[in-house]
Amino acid sequence: MHAVVSMDGFIADDHDEVGPLFDWYFNGDVPLLTDKAGFRVSERSRDYVRSLWASIGATVQGRHLFDLTNGWEAQPPAGDHLVVVSHRPKPEGWHPEADVPFFDDVTAAVLEAKARAGDRVVALCAGDVGGQALALGLVDEVAMDVVPVVFGSGKRYFGPVDSQHLLEDPSVVIQGDRVLHLRYRVRR
Repeated sequence: MHAVVSMDGFIADDHDEVGPLFDWYFNGDVPLLTDKAGFRVSERSRDYVRSLWASIGATVQGRHLFDLTNGWEAQPPAGDHLVVVSHRPKPEGWHPEADVPFFDDVTAAVLEAKARAGDRVVALCAGDVGGQALALGLVDEVAMDVVPVVFGSGKRYFGPVDSQHLLEDPSVVIQGDRVLHLRYRVRR
């Protein structure tokens, strides 16, 4: 499970705006990826993000994020495959050539993403779907790129999780420029 998050645990404000959450993608000296013009981060962030993104084989996102990003035009920022959790069908006419399956069940979506990812990582987008997957025991690791901003309200990183979940101490702590990269294993 992964997202950029505010200090108070929000991945967007009440109007789905990310505000300064993504500023760190543009404030460094080092290009993040050669094929994505404009992303310039610190060297530490580049090394961390490249490694994380290279490990991803498939990404699972919810319908809300799908609608906001237009499903990344069927090309997720990391990984080769996109799987969507939605109670509504794929939009009619949306990239008919794209092999992007829609599932109305989080568990089924994660299983499909695992099959597509092979021996690589399945990335779950934080928010409602990520929180549902955590509650179902489908999340092994929580990754956060924490940005020094407080939103006060908005879309929660863990969505509507209503029970306690314990995480291990962070296995990764990397300070970038205006971002802190953290990763935690989920306790079983």
